[in-house]
Amino acid sequence: MADLATRKLPLSGRHGGSATVRLTPAASASRISLRAPADSVGGLSHALGLQVPTRPKTSASDNGRHALWIGPDEWLVIDENGADLVGAAASSGVLHSATDVSHRNTAVIVSGPGAEATLAGGCPQDVSLGAFPVGACSRTLLGKAEVVILRLDDQTFRVEVWRSFSDYAFGLLSEAAEDAGL
Repeated sequence: MADLATRKLPLSGRHGGSATVRLTPAASASRISLRAPADSVGGLSHALGLQVPTRPKTSASDNGRHALWIGPDEWLVIDENGADLVGAAASSGVLHSATDVSHRNTAVIVSGPGAEATLAGGCPQDVSLGAFPVGACSRTLLGKAEVVILRLDDQTFRVEVWRSFSDYAFGLLSEAAEDAGL
């Protein structure tokens, strides 16, 4: 597992938002890109301590751990407590590939009544509550950067982005937040 305590977060100290939305750099977290065949999902679910989702645009969350469906055999697993996700997956005893991407990604928390409008300012994904309910997730674009969006509650989203695109994504979200605040 990557040593998250020794690497500076790329958005450390950044602030953004408006009267209706707040942008907050997420705390460090451990992450894996997980690939596995359908018959491995049960073993991985047991090892990771949550039901790995098998339907598009769904996620599972428990105690700061999230498993996000990215594709038919692909998930992004995030642990906000920094747990060893590669080790947990390895203990499953089933066929899978788990790659630590903790240092590749960072996240922005977009919250408040203007959160949907802020994301709509640069994202083609319909993130309205009716189309994108709590727990929904999707790999999509924010401007020209690939992101993964997870809806945490009615007014809060976690936007996962590669750290090399994080300044760009944060800037785009900041501008959209100002427009959403009008």
